[in-house]
Amino acid sequence: MSLSVALIGATGYTGLEVARLLTHHPHAELAIATARAEAGKPIASVHPSLAGRLDLELEELDPVRIGKRCDVAMCCLPHAASAETVRRLVDVGVRVIDFSADFRLSSLRVYESWYGVKHPWPERVGKTVYGLPEFFAEEIAGADVVANPGCYPTSAILPLAPLIREGLIRGDDIIIDSKSGVSGAGRSAKVGTLYCETNESIAAYAVGCHRHQPEIEDLVGRIAGREIEALFTPHLTPMSRGILSTIYVRPSEGLAAESASGSTADGSTDPAVDRVMQSWRDCYAGSPFVTPVDHLPATAHVAGTNYVQMSVRRAGERLVLLSAIDNLSKGASGAAVQNMNVMFGYDQQSGLG
Repeated sequence: MSLSVALIGATGYTGLEVARLLTHHPHAELAIATARAEAGKPIASVHPSLAGRLDLELEELDPVRIGKRCDVAMCCLPHAASAETVRRLVDVGVRVIDFSADFRLSSLRVYESWYGVKHPWPERVGKTVYGLPEFFAEEIAGADVVANPGCYPTSAILPLAPLIREGLIRGDDIIIDSKSGVSGAGRSAKVGTLYCETNESIAAYAVGCHRHQPEIEDLVGRIAGREIEALFTPHLTPMSRGILSTIYVRPSEGLAAESASGSTADGSTDPAVDRVMQSWRDCYAGSPFVTPVDHLPATAHVAGTNYVQMSVRRAGERLVLLSAIDNLSKGASGAAVQNMNVMFGYDQQSGLG
């Protein structure tokens, strides 16, 4: 039996990626796709790459109709607007994977402070499972709402959380330097993402005030059971998709001492590096998409896939963690399909392998 999927807000890049992935999913099909301004048009008129692959007309949002036809909805709406729609869908019995930040954080105060709005469904803040199956698969399986992770946070949480939890690195003085393709800024026209503004250029933005910083700190803290302090700086790079995060951390006293006593005379191995790699291998042994690698990860290595590549290097007294993901796949739509698979008991790799 195939799942019937509703896609809410189908006109953006994440909507296109969901639709594309579902065209070859063995257990799910896209039954309804909604768009406000483009309702009544074929989805291929908005996303020409779907021509000949998906014959579907965009519709106005109708939760009652979705409740009658669909098992699950993927909600690709902006924060605040998304929460109200998610509540209406849950009320008619539809399970929801929400792409916005409305349910990711555990604190209502932190959410309203960073996003500058009153939450439309405050009772669910801190009571909605975060959509990283690598850590929360059991909760995701029974959830009515899953908060799909942010793209930057995914690239930082996955390398950091196991190391903090095991006490291998310090929880303070963490510096996260992330670089993203322009698709991460969305499909709407903005001066800062025009071709002439981004081509042959790289620029930092939202320095010290990006909304993904509290998400990273919150989730690593939840997983590791201890608070962390991180400085997160995102950069826009002249490529379509992908995220590379370079994370500077300090080894814990125990790991530093172990490393100092265990270093080889010729420097051919570093016990701290080996311990980090082994920690990742142990943590993600049952996670099909997370791959610790010996080489330096690059966005090209994971482009168009749901995979994460992670590696580590020693740099003086610091360790440098590197992770590469595709921001539209593991950073958004691929993660949503992975979450859907967990929610309905399918192999995590279905439609994503």
